Amino acid sequence: MKRALLPVLFLSLGLASPLALAQGSSKKKAATAPATPAPKKDDGLDVSRLPFTPDSIRQVMAYHMPRIQECYEDHMVEKDKKVEGLLRTTFTITAEGTVRSAKIDKHGSTLKDAGLNDCVVAVLSSMDFPKPPDGREHPIEYPFNLKAIE
Repeated sequence: MKRALLPVLFLSLGLASPLALAQGSSKKKAATAPATPAPKKDDGLDVSRLPFTPDSIRQVMAYHMPRIQECYEDHMVEKDKKVEGLLRTTFTITAEGTVRSAKIDKHGSTLKDAGLNDCVVAVLSSMDFPKPPDGREHPIEYPFNLKAIE
């Protein structure tokens, strides 16, 4: 069974439009594989060259999507059933472009896997975004629609 991560992005910048990306992998892990921490941060994207716009925020999220996908695969492929659902995340982009207060909205999420939640929060917390030119913090909501594809 192939699993795909289908994220949708809602930004609080007033210019938001939903983003739908699909990524899949047939990579399977053994059921006895130990839980792994969030994948290591990759500094290959130079956010200092990007403007602070909804599109650049989507670009940063798309760049880091393989790390979220790895969280999904590491923590959910081991389940012996189809795992589908919504994982709502919230975080704040600080004036410096770093992430603060990343968390899972457990009331708005249908996936309740603590390992997946911790891994996704760790990935979000390690991301860097372009610095907002207004010097203010910007709250972001980013729901991931996770669905198994056969």
